[in-house]
Amino acid sequence: MEELLISIFCDVDDFCKVYEECCQKHLITNGKNVIHKSSMSISEIMTIVIFFHLSNHKTFKWYYKNYICETLQEYFPNFVSYNRFVELMQLIIVPLTLYLIKFRFGKCSGISFLDSTTIDVCNNHRIYSHKVFKDFAKRGKTSTGWFYGFKLHLIVNDRGDILSFYLTPGNVDDRNWEVISYMTKEIFGKLFADRGYLSQELFEKLYQKDIILITRLKKNMKNKLMAMQDKLLLRKRSIIETINDFLKNICQIEHTRHRSINNFIVNLLSGLVGYSFLPKKPSICPDSFFLEA
Repeated sequence: MEELLISIFCDVDDFCKVYEECCQKHLITNGKNVIHKSSMSISEIMTIVIFFHLSNHKTFKWYYKNYICETLQEYFPNFVSYNRFVELMQLIIVPLTLYLIKFRFGKCSGISFLDSTTIDVCNNHRIYSHKVFKDFAKRGKTSTGWFYGFKLHLIVNDRGDILSFYLTPGNVDDRNWEVISYMTKEIFGKLFADRGYLSQELFEKLYQKDIILITRLKKNMKNKLMAMQDKLLLRKRSIIETINDFLKNICQIEHTRHRSINNFIVNLLSGLVGYSFLPKKPSICPDSFFLEA
């Protein structure tokens, strides 16, 4: 685990050097320094929040106070109090977002998978008393029932790498063109999805962008001819559902203990970055399908 920690820090620190240099050159200021000054650097803060999602700890407070400040004290000798660290976490939203998009996204191979997953922010029984996300979260419905929170829309490649993501309130339709149009800017080739994305209009819009949307048909629809390779790959669409499971149960992007929207965003972004550092991701081997066909 310590080798992984060092690897994350080195990669993050290289990014932060470039990021801070760009900030000093391009940000408009009133003469004051826009880069925060603290005993902990931005790269240290980012490393700590990313490593949390790979450490198997369930609560960030215990992880920071007992693991970072004691077990890993030699790696972070200038650590601050827990309350101060929570304040500093809000300052890394922008660099964490840039780091995820520019350095930790995978590359499109022409075979991609699309899906969304729910991010609950509270138990359904507490919806009317919940205040933290009152102006942001919405009630939505999936095949498993009603929920209150957000939807995380994802596109991944056949190697299990995240290619794009989009966070929306829970009541946004999976087929929302504004969401899908943004997510497919760098996507090409074939895009596999479940029946929830079945739409002639969506298919035609994606086709104009040189993207072929392939989904299963509903039971009351007539069968259509499909290439054997596409049929075999469509059966492997569950790879993205496995990735969603990894994000929730291993990287812990979902919990109901948030006390601010900023810390929720930091937890989500750092969880996505943490997933990119997993040594083994769910993946498939498309070449084997072509050989079989």
